[in-house]
Amino acid sequence: MESAINRTPKISLVDSHAHLDMPDFNRDRAQVIERARSSSVNWILCPLDLCSKESLRNGLRLRQDSEHLFLAAGVHPHQASQFHPGHLETIRQMAEDKKILAIGEIGLDFHYNFSPPEKQLEVFRAQLELAAELKLPVIIHSRLAEKKLLEMVPSSGFAPGGILHCYTESLATARAMIERGFLISFSGILTYPRAGDLREVARSLPLDRLLVETDSPYLTPEPEKQTNRRNEPAFVVSTARRLAELHRVSLEKVAEATTANFLSLFKLQNKAAGDKMGKA
Repeated sequence: MESAINRTPKISLVDSHAHLDMPDFNRDRAQVIERARSSSVNWILCPLDLCSKESLRNGLRLRQDSEHLFLAAGVHPHQASQFHPGHLETIRQMAEDKKILAIGEIGLDFHYNFSPPEKQLEVFRAQLELAAELKLPVIIHSRLAEKKLLEMVPSSGFAPGGILHCYTESLATARAMIERGFLISFSGILTYPRAGDLREVARSLPLDRLLVETDSPYLTPEPEKQTNRRNEPAFVVSTARRLAELHRVSLEKVAEATTANFLSLFKLQNKAAGDKMGKA
């Protein structure tokens, strides 16, 4: 596998969004995590799909096997039509058992509309209100939904902040959400030739509010795309490298900033001291 994996200096990165629970990784999950560790990706956040028993089973097993892989759980906007109140009780129980750091991936997607917009809004609000009650951050998916996003987050009473993942919306929305305590996470899209507008957004935002992610198994960064159809956490190095180029700083600086941002959001600084993924 020829990629950024073998060219990474001594840094510590976070993949803030990787769906390692998905069937795409059933054959080689352990090897994928080992490749991440070898590529200096020392922390991974895996959002689980509450509509899938397999996702929950795989994710909980991953968390048990590695104390440096963290979980979130929620109902994705694509699946809002499958939502029922029992999903909220599952989130509540997982939070009480300290199995999740955040509620997500939740949000709005008015591009595909796999679930009716009205249902998406209902389910998004219900999960935001639960997050406010539990004082948990949220992981938000937003596509062509900026206006409703900016309306719903404050109107729901939600305040703990969180992550706008795989960011593709406008600079104005990013800045507005940063003011509400959110971090902005960029995926491999940042490396794509036609993503010039998104690169300008990334360039214009402060490093102390940014994260990098893979959204594995989707959105393989351009340097790996030619030989690897499936994305994986090790490849987040390429997105971090592109972000460093945009900000005209070193890869080490981006790694330091994005890792510190992640650990601060989830109050993991003490836990992180001296840790490496795979220990313990």
